[in-house]
Amino acid sequence: MSPIARRGLLVFATGALLIVAAIVADYAWLGGFSGRDEGGFAGIRIGGPFTLVDQNGTTRHDSDFRGELMLVYFGYTYCPDACPTALQAMSTALDDLGDAGKAVQPIFITVDPERDTVQQMKLYAGNFHPRLIALTGTVEQTTAAARAYRIYFEKVKGSGSDDYTVDHSSFIFLMGRDGQYLTHLPSDASPDRIASIIKKYL
Repeated sequence: MSPIARRGLLVFATGALLIVAAIVADYAWLGGFSGRDEGGFAGIRIGGPFTLVDQNGTTRHDSDFRGELMLVYFGYTYCPDACPTALQAMSTALDDLGDAGKAVQPIFITVDPERDTVQQMKLYAGNFHPRLIALTGTVEQTTAAARAYRIYFEKVKGSGSDDYTVDHSSFIFLMGRDGQYLTHLPSDASPDRIASIIKKYL
């Protein structure tokens, strides 16, 4: 095998290993999947108490949403692709459900509270469903919420001190009227798929 071919094979193998490692890391963080609907979490509690602030400056607790299904997504407003894709799909799914969609509360929780201020969350939330509640808080508060939902997140530094992205787990969680985990979907799930899963629990 020529040196160029060996180098190409090495680059390919390294890239493949990195992709597999990322998948395994996300899988391990979440505790592994079992076979519930879109894939439950085996023996791992998902969700829990949180105290955060919405885009209107109102303090919100997880208990505020008892009696409603919650469609929960963690991300950040500077996210280039996965976050707006997921939030738009959630918005479209709720619109497609019509009046039945009113039983579901869409919630967006930031993993980047340093940049995602109340004002920033209000501007961002305006791009999606009118009932979307966008939540931020202190680093400690948002970290606690993310940990409760087993969300992995990590800053990836750019060229400047304020230039960074945030790697994060990207799941849409459906929580029950009692606040307990029901199921989850990937961030690229279609509106039709999201709506069909929600219908099972209405």
